[in-house]
Amino acid sequence: MKNTDYDIVVIGSGPAGLTAALYAARARLRLCVLEKSATGGQILVTDWIENYPGFPEGIGGVDLMEKMLAQVKGFDVDITSTGVSGMDVSGPVKRIRTDDGEITTHTVIIASGASPRKLGVPGEAEFFGKGVSVCATCDAPFYRNRVVAAVGGGDTAVQESLFLSRFADKIYLIHRRDELRATKILQERALANDKIEIVWDSVLTGIRGGVFGVEKIDVKNVKTGKTDELQVHGCFIWIGIIPNIEFAGDALELDSSGFIITDPSMQTSVKGVFAAGDVRNTPLRQIATAVGDGAIAATAAAHYLENL
Repeated sequence: MKNTDYDIVVIGSGPAGLTAALYAARARLRLCVLEKSATGGQILVTDWIENYPGFPEGIGGVDLMEKMLAQVKGFDVDITSTGVSGMDVSGPVKRIRTDDGEITTHTVIIASGASPRKLGVPGEAEFFGKGVSVCATCDAPFYRNRVVAAVGGGDTAVQESLFLSRFADKIYLIHRRDELRATKILQERALANDKIEIVWDSVLTGIRGGVFGVEKIDVKNVKTGKTDELQVHGCFIWIGIIPNIEFAGDALELDSSGFIITDPSMQTSVKGVFAAGDVRNTPLRQIATAVGDGAIAATAAAHYLENL
């Protein structure tokens, strides 16, 4: 094999990336992990995790990531804080352009995760960070004894709304359908929570406020067409995610939603490039599946290296 800086470069340090790093380190491969922000990914803004095996009483997102990170650091893995701006993966030697220069590797594992999707309604961008948020764990304490709105109907929207109820007096949970998509146990908790009022069959159409932040929102019923105005102090938006793959350009095959297509071994359309976790097209995006993806990707990358 032609000499390179690394055998494996892992892009992203969430559960998928750290698991891939752990498996690669145990295989005694030369690797580094690139992370543009905080190590841990989206799990850092998850208040409480009840469905990850081994923690029957549940565990906080930050606590779980600290345990994962400590395990990886036990193998002296190089975790570099830098962004990835581009890559050339057309040849056997992959070139990764980072904020600190170019590095070369034989294989790449993309575990860069995904970011919350925006609604694109008037006022969303104007008041983002001033009443509009995508992180209850981060911002819920600012809304103690206040009224807030939340948008969405999946696991994240319902779970985060339940967390908000520890602080806010009332949460309007706005959902465009007449039934939530969240798992049944979360639905039951939300429906039983006196602080959460679900606004069925409705969409958020606008956010308004003043110099001190959000003051009101406009909500439209998709069945009747009627628009109502709700007085709120904040608005949390959880309507899905988009993959963090701007750096990949058009190098990889993507599905219709922009997620990376992989085979069962996590290999992408380019040999030597693998994807794991939320960034790939997968029927389930959970910590447990991300960890499994990372283990498979690192093992497949090791086999690829053996056959070079």
